[in-house]
Amino acid sequence: MRLALDMAVRASGRTFPNPLVGAVVVKDGRVVGEGYHRRAGLPHAEVLALRQAGVKARGAALFCTFEPCFHKGRTPPCVDAVVSSGVSEVYIGVRDPNPMTRGKSIRKLRSAGVRVFEGFYQDEVQRLNEPFFCSMNKRRPLVTLKVAASLDGKTATAAGHSKWMTSALSRAYARRMRGSFDAIMVGIHTVLKDDPRLEGVSGNRLTKVIVDSSLKLPLSARLLKTKQSVIIAVNRTDLKKEKILRGRGVTVLRVPGRNGRVSLKALLGELGRREIRNLLVEGGASLAGSFLDEKLADKVMFYLAPSLMGGREALGGIGGRGARFPRQGARLKDMTIKRIGGDILIEGRLSYRF
Repeated sequence: MRLALDMAVRASGRTFPNPLVGAVVVKDGRVVGEGYHRRAGLPHAEVLALRQAGVKARGAALFCTFEPCFHKGRTPPCVDAVVSSGVSEVYIGVRDPNPMTRGKSIRKLRSAGVRVFEGFYQDEVQRLNEPFFCSMNKRRPLVTLKVAASLDGKTATAAGHSKWMTSALSRAYARRMRGSFDAIMVGIHTVLKDDPRLEGVSGNRLTKVIVDSSLKLPLSARLLKTKQSVIIAVNRTDLKKEKILRGRGVTVLRVPGRNGRVSLKALLGELGRREIRNLLVEGGASLAGSFLDEKLADKVMFYLAPSLMGGREALGGIGGRGARFPRQGARLKDMTIKRIGGDILIEGRLSYRF
């Protein structure tokens, strides 16, 4: 199972919208087949491992990080291939949280006379597939806030200058990390101020999501000139501009909201229906604050530069209403700290106590 888990990691960032899955076939104490799911539409891990094992699969044990799929999606149900392979035992890391499969494949295997054991490296498998579990359980993507600031939490000086707060090493690392996500989100103020391209690493299908309540996005914006798909979430719209954008292949989503603002909860639900599992929110402070205020952010990546900006008017990394008392603030758990050049990256899961 450890080998199956290690294999699953190899496709990190490339299986959208599917989970990361690895599988190993063992016969008489020897590995006779192994595989991992590489990309949606390609064979699943169990099928690849069984193909490699061939006739040696009969009477063997199959170790798979996920319960084999029960339903037909982009590929046929894996559970049928497992049954027909003749394996005698199946060891499963976790049950598939997808209601179309959850527990059904296990019951089918057992009814076919296959011994099934489950619950191996369960925490590791769930952490590896956190976005998939969030999508299935909450019907929305896993949300990670990314902030780059000075030690005193400023993302721009009092004069409004923000480039560059962190080092080139940190920026390169953050860019590579985009490859782990399905979509990247920014607010319209970030687009108007910085005109970012929001590109992912080579080969990554990173969807760009712009929260733009009244469709202020300039038609000349650099993010529109790349190959990746663009979704613009609006509350009210300019019909002429919307028609031009749609003609360029841009998706304009009319999302309900209040006081002229897009409802983030409704937007996340729509992204979830589009099978976006893992969302990176990069800017700006107002958008990040809204995610915290509404308790919709799950994780944080906070880059800190070894500098102090000062200034009462300097922009902080997170806006919104904020907590009234210190004990009401979102807390980090499972926190990790690493150095990237002279900068510090703090990561963790967000916990809301109130």
